[in-house]
Amino acid sequence: MDGKAAAALRMVPAIFTMGTIFYLSHQTGDRLPLPALPGLDKLAHLAAYGLLAATVLFAVSARQKSTRPLRVIILTVCFCLLYGISDEFHQSFIPGRTASVFDLMADGGGAVVVCGLWRKWRLRIASSTAFLQGH
Repeated sequence: MDGKAAAALRMVPAIFTMGTIFYLSHQTGDRLPLPALPGLDKLAHLAAYGLLAATVLFAVSARQKSTRPLRVIILTVCFCLLYGISDEFHQSFIPGRTASVFDLMADGGGAVVVCGLWRKWRLRIASSTAFLQGH
């Protein structure tokens, strides 16, 4: 498989995640009965957009992630926020659903948490590798 085909395949999980978010956002308010736990919908947003961030990070080439990790993080969070904005706009047209800045904050929070965990994991691997090599 050539590099372009591999890159395209790495995008499939992100596209699937975006489609799932869109599908769930398209459900009317009465079709998504969530338990009456305070903040549960924000936790769902945090988890969904954390998953989106993870799949976007997966789609980015290893070279980009190793040479420009901060850029990758910023672009991943921005991508997730832009998709969150489009999702909130989309929801504003669905009966029983509304757009919410707080949902968007949870979306961004999920992306930031996953990107932060990814960065911490990468730094831990780099320090372990350096330690094993005696540096």
